[in-house]
Amino acid sequence: MNRRQFLASAPAAALAAPALALPQAAARPRLGIDINSYGTRFGGRAKSEKFPAFKSALDVLDHCRELGAGGLQIGVRGWQADFAGKVRAKREAHGLYIEGQIGLPRTDAEVARFESELRAAKEAGAAVCRTVCLGGRRYETFDSAQAWDDFCKQSWASLTLAEPVVRRAGIKLAVENHKDWRVAEMLDLLTRLGSDRVGVNLDFGNSLSLLEHPDDTIAALAPLSFTTHVKDMAATEYEQGFLLSEVPLGQGLTNLPRAIELCRRANPAIHFNLEMITRDPLKVPCLGAKYWATLGATPARDLANTLALVKASPPKSPLPQMTGRSDEEKLAFEEENVRQSFVYAQQTLAL
Repeated sequence: MNRRQFLASAPAAALAAPALALPQAAARPRLGIDINSYGTRFGGRAKSEKFPAFKSALDVLDHCRELGAGGLQIGVRGWQADFAGKVRAKREAHGLYIEGQIGLPRTDAEVARFESELRAAKEAGAAVCRTVCLGGRRYETFDSAQAWDDFCKQSWASLTLAEPVVRRAGIKLAVENHKDWRVAEMLDLLTRLGSDRVGVNLDFGNSLSLLEHPDDTIAALAPLSFTTHVKDMAATEYEQGFLLSEVPLGQGLTNLPRAIELCRRANPAIHFNLEMITRDPLKVPCLGAKYWATLGATPARDLANTLALVKASPPKSPLPQMTGRSDEEKLAFEEENVRQSFVYAQQTLAL
């Protein structure tokens, strides 16, 4: 079976699998950290003596060791060879893995920058770099079908520029489902590209904002995934749709044990990176007109099923809020949510 045939058959195979038993030789890695779990602390966005800012990947790697994390996924923009060497030395000393985060080239003129960042990531020890096609959210960014079509063309151009570069570099590129592509669209994109070097950074919760059940998203994309963003989601209704939040693992509606097993079964070497973003709830205005500007082909049953899921899965506690908290309180809340997630992962997910 070639890569194109595998991509076409993978979602069905995952859903049809009668059991989720793991290969006997599969390693049991520790949960890692996606830097977005520290969106407030990284870079000093809030000031505190108790929670000093993480100034670079080196500080975060030290914190990973203290947390008992297995590794770190972090942006590599601007890394020079000497800094990448320092990252490698520290992560090796701590026994951690590293994954990069990188921006796609939009034009030929950006390929050199992309290649330089890949080299830095590889020098630090990364075998995988995560990327996104869209930095924002589909239903907020685009006002028309034409704008969405233009984005799709740009994404294709970027991936076709990136693929030969990652192949030469001997590294894998993992495209996140980032509130942009619905599953069928993402599978089509990767099938057309047909590369064993370009796969998925599987985010466990993002696609709920596009009216796709997390269980279905994970089952469909796990066979193509090189790495993950592990998260749990909670939601509640509001007048234009629903509010959506990351919550500490085990406190939301995601079937995390099944998600972890599906990913391990598809790729025993996959890394699991916690993305516990502590922020105000996101509005998913699925009852508003603009939301449907690019999602008109979405079946009505998906809207009905998602709203039913939200109604049937009330949050165990109020959705997280950062607004109104002091800097110290924001940092403490962020750290608490990360640590609660690590406790759950260790006790329940064998991570």
